[in-house]
Amino acid sequence: MSLASVHPLALAKESLRSPWDLHPVAATDAPYPCPAAPQLPHDFATSSYYTDAQHSFPDPALKKKYEDSVAGIDDFSRAVVKAADAYQTTGSRAAASCVIGLLDAAAKQKTLTGDMNGHQASYVQGWSLGAWAVAYLKVRAAPGVEYSEEIAAWLKKLAEESRGYYEEKQRMRSHPNDSDNNHLYWAGFAIAATGIANNDRKLFDWGLDAYEHGIRDIKDDGTLPNEMARGQMALHYHLYALAPLILLAEFGEANGVPLYAERKFAIRRLAERCVAGLQDASFFQQRTGIAQEGAGEIQPWQVSWGRPYTRRFPDPKITELMSKAERLNYTMLGGLPPP
Repeated sequence: MSLASVHPLALAKESLRSPWDLHPVAATDAPYPCPAAPQLPHDFATSSYYTDAQHSFPDPALKKKYEDSVAGIDDFSRAVVKAADAYQTTGSRAAASCVIGLLDAAAKQKTLTGDMNGHQASYVQGWSLGAWAVAYLKVRAAPGVEYSEEIAAWLKKLAEESRGYYEEKQRMRSHPNDSDNNHLYWAGFAIAATGIANNDRKLFDWGLDAYEHGIRDIKDDGTLPNEMARGQMALHYHLYALAPLILLAEFGEANGVPLYAERKFAIRRLAERCVAGLQDASFFQQRTGIAQEGAGEIQPWQVSWGRPYTRRFPDPKITELMSKAERLNYTMLGGLPPP
């Protein structure tokens, strides 16, 4: 299926809905201290910090350089997402207004809509878009929040640029690249969220097609070949691929598209393989021939997807893993996942 195609089940005339639209929030007058909007880049350049062909061994100096380059953008994303979650959990009108104010400032600066110098810069553009678009979806129904054409147009511009990056990679592909792995799923998540925010079915369907691409990649044993090829980071990247796929499934389900059922619930095979890997990484170690980086640690991004997933597919193993995480909000997913 072409990533430009229209999903046959997403053709209804109703406005696109987000999972958060299904759980209305009772607004309150709870105060919220909103930070000042920072100056953010229009053009952006940064580089990867891996040093091997499998992209599994980071160079400490290069990683520090990368983290410094994205610090301002990441701080802004955390501030936006924190405010959006504050609205979702406390109903604070002030928190919702904070989200809109911060996004409006970024839109006026045309943040990250200029030259993305290097593939890593394009990844940052897409990851940031996902956080910002979901934050917007979380507060758009808040009392006093009005539809902002400027924010919507800015998010759409970012989505179109991210979509163009992956479509160009597909056109020039002579072997598997980042249009075949977790990067595509993260782009699909961000672009679908933006599609919902703009009620743009072409963007939404592009995201759903990215989901289907990922689902087709899942093998009978629940593995993803392109993520298994990541050496000591194989388990890491299976989990990293799973998170946006679960959110995309939630986007589909909220709009009458039964994505979880695709290919006989293939997403459940991936989830089960990831959960087993978090409990015992020996399968991934045996398949790759190397001990897995971070095995035994439970971090928010590894398990936050379990919040909506276990509502549909109760699993005490996932519930236990979530209980071991310090928190369940992860900035790149837009904070707390749907309830």
